[in-house]
Amino acid sequence: MRTPKRFLAAVALVGLLAGCGGGAAPTGAPVADGELRLAAQFAPRSGYGMDTDDAFVVAQLGATEALVRAGSDGTAQPGLATSWEQRGATWRFTLRPGVTFHDGTPLTPAAVVNALTWVAGVSAPPRAIRGIGLQAAEAGLDAVTVTTTTPDPILPLRLSSVNTAILAPSAYTGGPPSVIGTGTGPMRLVTTDGTQQATLERHDAYWGGRSQLARVSVRYVTDPAARALALRAGDVDVAQGLPESALLEFSPGTGYDDQAVAAPRTVSLMLNQKGVFADLRVRQAVEKALDRTALAEQALAGSALPARELFGPAVAWGSQEPPPAPDVPGARALLAQAGSPQLTVRLQTYPNRPELPTLATAVQGMLREVGIDARIQIGEYGPQEPALLAGDYDMFLLSRNYLTDVPDAGSTLVSDYSCAGSYNINQYCSPEFDALLGPLAATGDPAGRQEVFRAAAARLTADVVGVPLVHSQENAVARGVSGFVVDPLSKQLVTPELTRTS
Repeated sequence: MRTPKRFLAAVALVGLLAGCGGGAAPTGAPVADGELRLAAQFAPRSGYGMDTDDAFVVAQLGATEALVRAGSDGTAQPGLATSWEQRGATWRFTLRPGVTFHDGTPLTPAAVVNALTWVAGVSAPPRAIRGIGLQAAEAGLDAVTVTTTTPDPILPLRLSSVNTAILAPSAYTGGPPSVIGTGTGPMRLVTTDGTQQATLERHDAYWGGRSQLARVSVRYVTDPAARALALRAGDVDVAQGLPESALLEFSPGTGYDDQAVAAPRTVSLMLNQKGVFADLRVRQAVEKALDRTALAEQALAGSALPARELFGPAVAWGSQEPPPAPDVPGARALLAQAGSPQLTVRLQTYPNRPELPTLATAVQGMLREVGIDARIQIGEYGPQEPALLAGDYDMFLLSRNYLTDVPDAGSTLVSDYSCAGSYNINQYCSPEFDALLGPLAATGDPAGRQEVFRAAAARLTADVVGVPLVHSQENAVARGVSGFVVDPLSKQLVTPELTRTS
């Protein structure tokens, strides 16, 4: 197990508890106008579509920005907007002066309205703004208004979503907007090569100050071992998401900056309630079969924490308690009561998160002990998603950052677990659970929202809506780089302060 050396701030509604990071700080001299070479963990799979998860890719690379940023305390902070105020169902956002798009045109209210209207009007709006009836309008020379169907207490946090980034009017030519040369960030996307690589150059007119880097070259490397190999060979300067086995060789004293941060991320075993797992007893049997402490401490060599509930110690409202011990006889008894003493199921997952195949193998062995034959299938996530959302699967191991879409857990609870949820992989529907979430629509008070989060997590545990296995970390390793910090929400990597060193 790696020994944590320092703590990195993480983001949440009222602040995340610190995570662990390691590695020695870089000591080389800054290289003026340097180039950063990055081995990225996830490749764009939708042509850099701003209404898809590809928006995280361009945001991390420093190409795009939204009206609002999420601060380190989880509150809404100025981005392309400097201030905002609410009147009923309408919020007024004052725009930052002096912002220039990568194509040389100025940020205007019309440009903001154009961008927000486009993303709100796509056939499947991003999760952060889906179903809220978002409408934007110009409000004088330096402001816009954003109105929703009902008053939304967390709309500024929704507009920190990477999907709501503002692109230049030239990006919108009738089809999906182009992110090449149309953002506002410190780096300008200049070339892309499908899912293989991309190049960015410095945006000298950036409102937040001139970037230390002149160029960023990114290679999309979905194989964790290949990312480690590229870093070891000196082909890249930063590699994201390395497996624990590889991190051991990049330990303190080796010249690498190895960072890991406790993230609001949970690996859960999703159980399709449209199929064999419609029976609560079968779901309870799966839960009892799994030794979550062993998964965290042995299978993952202590690089994760065992999970009792959906929310863990990375957030103030998360469970601090250990999970219950496994109960193999109890699991077998429940399967017998359900008339399914022997089951054969598919256990699917994906390789981009290096811990998932390892966990799949360990879970397979634990389930075998109670009479469940889980047959592992590993493939890229993208092609699997339609079947998951349609309920055409048995078990799926998913790593989910529950503050990614919006830095407020209410968004994930609605999208992932409500009856009308757009990302309800478990196929769970409980009117009582939906009613439990009701107060979130009316209160922006952090304490009140946290009480709902706690109650919702307890209900999901009682109904065995999937099984939370471990709370994982975000990690990356750098060499010859200064100012590098791992973002637990995976929204930022390339910043104006990031510098190559000799």
